[in-house]
Amino acid sequence: MVTELKSAKSDVDTFSALERRVLDAGELFRMAMEEGEQSTQEEIARELPKLEESLGRLELQSFLSGPEDHLGAVVSIHPGAGGTESQDWAEMLFRMYTRWAERSGYKTALLDYQAGEEAGLKDATFEVNGEYAFGYLKAESGVHRLVRISPFDSSGRRHTSFASVAVYPQVDETIEVEVDEGDLRVDTFRSSGAGGQHVNKTDSAVRITHMPSGIVVSSQNERSQHRNRDNAMKILRARLYLLKLEEERKRLDALYSQQKEIAWGSQIRSYVFQPYTMIKDHRTDHEESNVQAVMDGKIDRFIDAFLRAGLGKTGAGD
Repeated sequence: MVTELKSAKSDVDTFSALERRVLDAGELFRMAMEEGEQSTQEEIARELPKLEESLGRLELQSFLSGPEDHLGAVVSIHPGAGGTESQDWAEMLFRMYTRWAERSGYKTALLDYQAGEEAGLKDATFEVNGEYAFGYLKAESGVHRLVRISPFDSSGRRHTSFASVAVYPQVDETIEVEVDEGDLRVDTFRSSGAGGQHVNKTDSAVRITHMPSGIVVSSQNERSQHRNRDNAMKILRARLYLLKLEEERKRLDALYSQQKEIAWGSQIRSYVFQPYTMIKDHRTDHEESNVQAVMDGKIDRFIDAFLRAGLGKTGAGD
């Protein structure tokens, strides 16, 4: 209840502050017109795009009404088949999302990262901390497809690569997820790495298997086994919560005879670098031609289109 009140107060305060900015700009512009102050009029004109951007952001936030939308996010990225090529693509997505978080004012924390043997990554899981991070990033859950001339192919041929992105809501004090220690199998192993003096020579990495659900999570980013276990449990709780939400959604779908496909296993977006440049979201048909900007974290228009289409209104995993 306290968290919900705090979130509601933040929304009201944001709206009130924006309302004051609009009213002040209108009054100042009226006075500038009456007194013929051209420089003031030009200053207010420069301020208008910023006000429009803030209003658009606030309007978009109004679509985030799900019970878990206000939470932070846990993001996991996994390469598809294809070895180094797909692992490199997974690394590119990892950079895209961390850059988006940075641009959006969110803090990130790496929970697990396994580097690829030649390039890229085999697996990465990280937190995005801040209000509404899950509400926005749930738009990214699914399979992402890349078409490009491979930098790893000496013949310069085009390759198609796939990577999957899973976004879970962070479990906070308002969400109860009971985990019976008797349902867990905990294995420890030596952290993998590129070698050298920084390789951990103790079994500090942790893998936890939740026997009833079959969910397996791991963490090896920390040097401390205790810290890695805490991180693995954080990932497990988030995944169990998402599983609970999906089971509830299936129950409601059966009740109302609405057979909706969960987007996790389907291709949601294509990124074409050659022979032309285009990124297209197959759920909303939104397209962007500036692939460099998108890969640098400017994915807000895709998120905007997803939310305005109502595709994320049912909650996690849509």
